Amino acid sequence: MSPTPAKPGGTRIPSRRTVLRGAFTAAVVTGTAGALFPLLDRDPAATARPAPAPGPGSGSRATSEEFAEMYRGREIRGTATVVPAGAPADDRVAVAAEPVTEIRIDGRPLHVMRRADGTYLSDVRHYESYPTLLETARAAVDELGSARLAPPAAHHM
Repeated sequence: MSPTPAKPGGTRIPSRRTVLRGAFTAAVVTGTAGALFPLLDRDPAATARPAPAPGPGSGSRATSEEFAEMYRGREIRGTATVVPAGAPADDRVAVAAEPVTEIRIDGRPLHVMRRADGTYLSDVRHYESYPTLLETARAAVDELGSARLAPPAAHHM
């Protein structure tokens, strides 16, 4: 392998491998920065806010979303409830809250998952997420068409 040829002024010309390595490194750094930017750009005050406390007369549960409607001839019902995870060990510790969601289409349960960004996805439309439970339920009805949800599987131990 011969050394990199020198220009007439005495400077060396970078090899093709060196140029490609530099371009690859720049692409990786740029891609990583682009992927992490939304995480770093969040308002820290908004993410540090504790979950809303249950209102008076609601017991230990505070419903943040509830609906019941007929959509394309199907009855859809849903709720999203915030359930406190436990009592604080100390006055300075905030209580973590866990959202519990439920959607029923014609009385049959639709499994719904909440994503880290606060959106929802279902088993019927698992490749797309929606900002509210109502939109998630409507999208599931659109996908099902005239088909019915399968009854929940019995869990045998």
